[in-house]
Amino acid sequence: MSAKRLLDVGLAGVGLVASAPLWAAIAAAIKLETPGPVFYRQERVGKRGRIFTVLKFRSMVQDAERGLGPVQALENDPRVTRVGRILRATAMDELPQLWNIFRGDMSFVGPRALRPQEVEVDGSDAGQVPLAAVPGFIERCLVAPGLTGVAQIYAPRDVSRRQKFRFDRLYIRGQSFSLDIRLILLSFWITFRGSWEARDRKY
Repeated sequence: MSAKRLLDVGLAGVGLVASAPLWAAIAAAIKLETPGPVFYRQERVGKRGRIFTVLKFRSMVQDAERGLGPVQALENDPRVTRVGRILRATAMDELPQLWNIFRGDMSFVGPRALRPQEVEVDGSDAGQVPLAAVPGFIERCLVAPGLTGVAQIYAPRDVSRRQKFRFDRLYIRGQSFSLDIRLILLSFWITFRGSWEARDRKY
């Protein structure tokens, strides 16, 4: 087992045990604010294109994608609940993904796990472009997707997937155990500050 996988299993195992009380509190807050399930399941593209199901705490109103499809949340998105805004700012909505990491579907650090049916909105006459056609998509599928990563931390929130894929490729070409540790520690700091949803983060 590689050092990266050992780190993933160890951190995810500790995180699942340590965060257990938070799961109960978050579930109660979600149920008290809006009707609907506590968890939200999504299909994601994993390493080498394998499809897996990711689990998240629901941060939007029930059936938020009805009539819209799989679109990325916008700033001040009315579909996001009050509890959801806190969960997203602190990344607590992604706590259940610790189980995905423990299982081996994901890693702590890597490109963000994308949905298979996502598209890139192109400003040209092409309109909507499948993400698989965006340069860098195939390269990023050669590694396991991550809960955090270079693009998640350093790329501005509202830039295109095409630009975020450039950050992913920087990570893939320069990945190392020390870089993973640095990105994980920086992610903990952003979570502590509650600034994951900030559009002007600078690190």
